[in-house]
Amino acid sequence: MRGPHNIWRLIRTGATFERTGAMGVALEAMDAPRSVRIGLRVLGWPFKWLGLRGDPNLPPVTRALTALGPAYIKFGQILSTRPDVVGADLAMQLRVLQDKLPPFDSAQAKKIVASEFETTMEDLFSEFSGPVAAASIAQVHRGRLKETGQEVAVKVLRPGIERAFRKDIDAFYLIASVIETLSPSSRRLRPQEVIAHFEGVVMGELDLRVESSAAGEFAANTENDDGFCVPKVNWHYSSRHVMMLDWAEGLPYGEVEQIRAAGHDLEAIAARTLQMFLRHALRDGFFHADMHQGNLKVSPEGDIIALDFGIMGRLDEYTRRVYAEILMGFIRRDYRRVAEVHFEAGYVPADRDIDEFARALRSVGEPIFGMDASRISMARLLSYLFDVTEQFGMQTRTELILLQRTMVVVEGVARSLDPNINIWSVARPVVEGYITDNIGPKAMVRDLIRTAQVLSRFGPRLPQMAQEVLLSRANAVPEKPISPWRDRFIFAVLGAGTMAAIAVVVSFVG
Repeated sequence: MRGPHNIWRLIRTGATFERTGAMGVALEAMDAPRSVRIGLRVLGWPFKWLGLRGDPNLPPVTRALTALGPAYIKFGQILSTRPDVVGADLAMQLRVLQDKLPPFDSAQAKKIVASEFETTMEDLFSEFSGPVAAASIAQVHRGRLKETGQEVAVKVLRPGIERAFRKDIDAFYLIASVIETLSPSSRRLRPQEVIAHFEGVVMGELDLRVESSAAGEFAANTENDDGFCVPKVNWHYSSRHVMMLDWAEGLPYGEVEQIRAAGHDLEAIAARTLQMFLRHALRDGFFHADMHQGNLKVSPEGDIIALDFGIMGRLDEYTRRVYAEILMGFIRRDYRRVAEVHFEAGYVPADRDIDEFARALRSVGEPIFGMDASRISMARLLSYLFDVTEQFGMQTRTELILLQRTMVVVEGVARSLDPNINIWSVARPVVEGYITDNIGPKAMVRDLIRTAQVLSRFGPRLPQMAQEVLLSRANAVPEKPISPWRDRFIFAVLGAGTMAAIAVVVSFVG
């Protein structure tokens, strides 16, 4: 698929970017090398008349991507999570990229649903509405199950969307290879890896079983969170092309005046939105990574309703602890500790000067803390922090970039409800609570218990493993004679350490 037959798509893409004025904006934002700029402009300019016009009311890059269709829209949304590739300014523009597209015919949706579950729509539903929302990959209908009378949301993939996306992804790989050919220095941005990342995300979204699984896990993690709810998945009627959830009645976050008129406390909802995001990221390590206003509702009871689980983020436990300490360091304005955490985690090369790095971090934090509450911005902090860590050689970490990007989005959503929200005051109790539970004596006991549990599983095999190691060392041809007493000493120390760990656990538990 990835061959010369994609040249037409390459030409059409370049022509559209030229016609909409997006080419220069995109290349400037990505700080593209001169050879790439010249090459792409030469490829695009002669065919400018073939480009799509797009909506002139949109910014150039958003206008071009929207005109080129669903795969390009989704690609722009994914790139909004990668400021390391497109730059912070362009990432912010792409963050508001909307994928609202004309819906496909309801008759097609009904045919897909009936085919998936080998039944008729009349037997399955007593009511089935037209599309209530339509995006680049799927559209949503409101229905009522005939058997139970339950109201449900039915998400249906667009017909032929998988084949269409695969064709466009092939073209993206061709574009990436052209960029790498024109400028080997551009390989530092890893264009092929960016496309591979996009392909992985999109292929997951094109299988609604994956999204159903994410929704189920997220619901299980948050079922005890007061004021926050996730619609329950109906697994019996969910498949690769169809996803069914409980219908969630509520007001969209974008309808601020309606939410106010309904008597809801906007300030409380704004604070809870930010706190819930941080709690899910730090406590669970699994968070909604697309929390824009279109994916959030306020229920009649004032609860936050989360929707659309196509893009989720995951953090391992160690990364969560590191990130919490970094946030807490900024909240406490302890820049030396923030610097130490970066070095301890290996995010910044060990040969860099930690004091110099701490001073650079102070230059990031202090101007922000000098602002009034309405201007304190976590988005600005993260943008500055990204610049500083890049200067000190920090390697790109995709999972942290996704977390930071989502935090910026959530901050924007919270400010739309409460422009005067103090981000740090709201975040502090969540971060402090996590640190208390996970970095300190309680965490040490828990880690020791886990270590003892792991060692106990290997207990029956320890003598055999020790014997195998000793035999392998005895059969080796060493440069110097190896004393068997040294091996015995090593295993004695390991055994004593294990027993000491278990003893500490027992003493704490006792």
